[in-house]
Amino acid sequence: ALYFYHVLTAILIANRGEIACRVMRTAKKMGVKSVAVYSEADRNSMHVAMADEAYCIGPAPSQQSYLAMEKIMQVAKVSAAQAIHPGYGFLSENTEFAELCKQEGIIFIGPPSSAIRDMGIKSTSKAIMSAAGVPVVEGYHGEDQSDECLKEHAKRIGYPVMIKAVRGGGGKGMRIAHSEKEFLDQLESARREAKKSFNDDAVLIEKFVDNPRHVEVQVFGDQHGNAVYLFERDCSVQRRHQKIIEEAPGPGINPEVRRRLGEAAVKAAKAVNYVGAGNALLLNTSGTVEFIMDSKHNFYFMEMNTRLQVEHPVTEMITGTDLVEWQLRVAAGEKIPLMQEDIVLQGHAFEARIYAEDPNNNFMPGAGPLLHLTTPPPDSFTRIETGVRQGDEVSVHYDPMIAKLVVWAEDRQAALRKLRYSLHQYNIVGLSTNIDFLLSLSGHPQFEAGNVHTNFIPQHHDELFPTKKATPHEVMCQAALGLILKEKMLTDAFRDQSDDKFSPFASSTGRRINICYTRKLSLLDGENIVDVAVSYNQEGSYKMQIQDETFLISGEIFNEGDSVYLRSSVNGTVSHMSLFLFLSVGMQSGAVAPMTGTVEKVFVKAGDKVKIGDPLMVMIAMKMEHTIRAPKAGVIKKVNFQEGAQANRHAPLVEFVDEEAESK
Repeated sequence: ALYFYHVLTAILIANRGEIACRVMRTAKKMGVKSVAVYSEADRNSMHVAMADEAYCIGPAPSQQSYLAMEKIMQVAKVSAAQAIHPGYGFLSENTEFAELCKQEGIIFIGPPSSAIRDMGIKSTSKAIMSAAGVPVVEGYHGEDQSDECLKEHAKRIGYPVMIKAVRGGGGKGMRIAHSEKEFLDQLESARREAKKSFNDDAVLIEKFVDNPRHVEVQVFGDQHGNAVYLFERDCSVQRRHQKIIEEAPGPGINPEVRRRLGEAAVKAAKAVNYVGAGNALLLNTSGTVEFIMDSKHNFYFMEMNTRLQVEHPVTEMITGTDLVEWQLRVAAGEKIPLMQEDIVLQGHAFEARIYAEDPNNNFMPGAGPLLHLTTPPPDSFTRIETGVRQGDEVSVHYDPMIAKLVVWAEDRQAALRKLRYSLHQYNIVGLSTNIDFLLSLSGHPQFEAGNVHTNFIPQHHDELFPTKKATPHEVMCQAALGLILKEKMLTDAFRDQSDDKFSPFASSTGRRINICYTRKLSLLDGENIVDVAVSYNQEGSYKMQIQDETFLISGEIFNEGDSVYLRSSVNGTVSHMSLFLFLSVGMQSGAVAPMTGTVEKVFVKAGDKVKIGDPLMVMIAMKMEHTIRAPKAGVIKKVNFQEGAQANRHAPLVEFVDEEAESK
């Protein structure tokens, strides 16, 4: 321990958000100074406030800040940091950055660059694992990347096939082609996303295993020839090929399969270094070997992540370890703290990822303010891994994850009850989240039984997304409120510029002194006209009546970034919605941007005819690719954004006219 503290006195965390905060907590516990870097968008962020020192390294876009290797290296020198912890994402699996650290004499808290290179290229990793006797899925991992070659191999393997970017992970650059007809479209989409995420559009083709489980094993090695596994995690339940709930150990996996999984993972770790380094030196840090598992518990190597994983806390909970502390100690030259026989499986843990996203809109990620945030109280069995606080903003520039809720109990059922109890205690106001969906998912009978697989959400879609009873009158009242408040805002602005600003009769909103004024608004709901009788109450609220239903409603309009929101209370139920959504119902004459992002590809031009669902353009936002499709049939009138342009949320992207109007 004396040797460790003598060597590492300061580390730089080349990341942001919850993982930066996570590393800092362990560094502080160990008496090691933590140095943060941040973009201009993160100037007031939680990880900056937690750090002992913090340095701005550029504008919001990752390429100009968190991916700027030379800037980060300069900060390491200025701050006298002896080591750099890359977290996950960004530069964590970047061979060039690991090499740069080596050249500059700074410890990279991660594996050798050779291991990153070999495992970061999926085609290379599959060849290494196959040669080492680790079972792999049938596929094509060759260098010929022509459309014809890839299509021919897909046909040979047999549809459906998985198209995967050879670099990186996290579901980026991954698509499923169910037939030859859709292969080329899916291939192009995978290549675009891979290029954006990893600056490499090479892909591999694999046989798609129907309804597999995604099981991964935590491995750890040091520079003294020791390697261990810390049991498996089940990460099967996913959306957009990204994990949403993880647990450890895997449900239903017996001790014999668990042992074989662990031993295969250690064999994989050794294989990396035998090939990459030319000797028996093992990984000098944490890594995760990922397998797919069929219904008979046969497992096949999928990929290896040579970094700390997002879901590492569940492994820590069931083994009583601090994997970040292990990383720092091993990076300083120490042996791993425990040998295999000393690692004991204890209880069961779950991790639920809480995202700013809309599950009811295909899990569309979103950005916005955290106007209100309360969490379950953390204790030794409940962890809140986060990088945001109440009042912070979920930025459009980065991943939309708000927090990770991690719970532990003696067995799986008790841990699941603890997870649901804690989710009920989580309250977020200001943007859409997936908390309600996580409650629905974790309470599904098949999830409770442990019958999980990667197709779980689509298979149980009807139960997870039940048709809700419509409340159109409440929505119409909110729309009426939005119109009234917008009208009041414009009137107040005009009155502030007039000489009669103090006159009680200068407002046209209907508010008067000592009287209860009533007006009627007629709103269009599709093709139906809805009459709303509005009474103005003296304290500023409104009574609205539609047919025989009466509602007490109040609220206000506020701006956040590029968007205008309506905060309302209808009969005591508070909600925060985009004002745009209310005031544009039935009025849309084209396709709008679901969020602020960059236009990556445009498929249409003025004069083109489109059908409902036809792709219009592709946007890149919050590290994801989104295809914008035609909301109705018509003829393109105007394309407002070209490739490379930045579009704000709700901006009209494409305008078109109905086919009927065009024919007239």
